Amino acid sequence: MFFDRGNHYEFLSLNQELAAPGELQHPQTFDFNFKNVEKQYESYNGINVKLRYFVRVTVSRRMADVIREKDIWVYSYRIPPEMNSSIKMDVGIEDCLHIEFEYSKSKYHLKDVIVGRIYFLLVRLKIKHMELSIIRRETTGAAPNQYNESETLVRFEIMDGSPSRGETIPIRLFLGGFDLTPTFRDVNKKFSTRYYLSLVLIDEDARRYFKQSEIILYRQAPDAAPVLNAGTSSLPAPPENKLAAAQA
Repeated sequence: MFFDRGNHYEFLSLNQELAAPGELQHPQTFDFNFKNVEKQYESYNGINVKLRYFVRVTVSRRMADVIREKDIWVYSYRIPPEMNSSIKMDVGIEDCLHIEFEYSKSKYHLKDVIVGRIYFLLVRLKIKHMELSIIRRETTGAAPNQYNESETLVRFEIMDGSPSRGETIPIRLFLGGFDLTPTFRDVNKKFSTRYYLSLVLIDEDARRYFKQSEIILYRQAPDAAPVLNAGTSSLPAPPENKLAAAQA
């Protein structure tokens, strides 16, 4: 965790000795094999935390050891959820504004399309325009020493000008072009990453009215490599490395 740079937290560590003590006088190749390694978390590089898997080779010497590391990026694929309810909410300001918005579902894979609509039941404000944003919120640490960071990944204008009562605004937002990760919840009891759809209305006096709804993102397996159960995938390690470790 970047705010706690002095501490690294290992959740997985495997070791193999590749050679007995002796001398290395010319290039040599050492084979290794870590079988059935459980990679339960996906790799992640966030604002305040980084979860990495890597293979490390260490050559122990009387002087300082020689250490080299090679990162492995791990993806975690999930089965599409059987239940995926829609999101329906009302937003209003008494006697001034009342809108109803709906998103077709609450769980999306990373290449999915967000489809929805916004229906204006009452409009007595002079609205300038309306935006839909995707917000990523990263929580690190444990209470009471938690750090929360939010970033707006995309801001999409869905309406320009003041709407009329009874007007419906369609929503269609393609996720494939954005830098998204799956939703992470309490990873190794160190961090969480959540995503929100934020609907923002701006009136002619630059006042902002907004409503946020959490959505769940997951990584769906490519069509060429379907999975029967949830699992992980990673690139193979280079052959010259010796020790496998992982830390968050």
